Amino acid sequence: MAEEESASAEDRTEAPSQRRLEQAQREGQAPVSREAIGFATLLAGTVAGVLALPPLGFEWLRLMRALIEMPGEGAVLAPALLWQSALTLLPVLALVALAGTLASLAQTGLVARAEALAPQLSRVNPVGTLRRLLGPEGLLELLRTLMKLALVGVALWHAVDLSVLQAALHQPAAGLLRAAGQGSVRLLLAALFAFGAIALLDLFWVRWRHLRRMRMSREELRQEHKDSEGDPYIKARLRRLREQRARRRMLAAVPKATVVVTNPTHYAIALNYAPGQASAPRLVAKGVDAMAARIRAMAAEHGVPVVENPPLARALWRVETDTEIPAEHWQAVAEIIAYVWRLQGRQHA
Repeated sequence: MAEEESASAEDRTEAPSQRRLEQAQREGQAPVSREAIGFATLLAGTVAGVLALPPLGFEWLRLMRALIEMPGEGAVLAPALLWQSALTLLPVLALVALAGTLASLAQTGLVARAEALAPQLSRVNPVGTLRRLLGPEGLLELLRTLMKLALVGVALWHAVDLSVLQAALHQPAAGLLRAAGQGSVRLLLAALFAFGAIALLDLFWVRWRHLRRMRMSREELRQEHKDSEGDPYIKARLRRLREQRARRRMLAAVPKATVVVTNPTHYAIALNYAPGQASAPRLVAKGVDAMAARIRAMAAEHGVPVVENPPLARALWRVETDTEIPAEHWQAVAEIIAYVWRLQGRQHA
């Protein structure tokens, strides 16, 4: 089984088509970076904390101080403190949840599938789990984790100023709190920078792996082209049927034609002109070689005049069937029709 999967992977040497990627996306197979989601939630929590915690936290501290100073009022102050705690934390948690959801949907193309959330026994298979942990995938994931920890550690180490911390130990309580706050901000910014870099690298990584997993074999590409464009044999047969119907329609129009202009053997152009009903002669049938011979035979059978004019026949061949001839050919066609009418003993004003 493993040999078949390996052989199948070796055959998939072609880049995935857009249709393959869209189908995989509809099935929930989209490149999703957990690091990008984590960075989005961390950034949202930081922004929410900076904006919401100072005003809401001040009221929380006031209630906490009152509870400490007046323990006898605990029955009144405790519910108010709990409510204020909820008001303080809920905006932060709500923005974090929203950021995580949006970061996930942005990577999946705003497509959410309930089937992907359904429990699957294959996910809890102990044999498969051990294989993933001890196999190349597990080792690669371990290496990525170590690299992330190293990057975050380096960023935090550079953000810590030991001299400032040592000096803060000899300051009063207010100065110590101020130094701790400033140090916390530096650490938070360093963590955001590190996690942002990790998220960016992970985005490229998961997309590259997704495109690699979605690669197709040449046979799959041919089959997809056949499915999307239609079977070439069926298309050819339909094209032949359309051509046959068009030839039958043209041959049916030849007996009513006014004149047939020939090359004389390669081209045959049937024209029809009804004075007072049309502004210009209309090309009703045309053919080359075998079809031209059938048009000439049909014209001879029904007494339609045939006139040889090779230059005009070649020029009219470019005109679409059942359309009026262009103005640049009016003069030449008019002379031929007038000639035919004279032969038929008719007068043309």
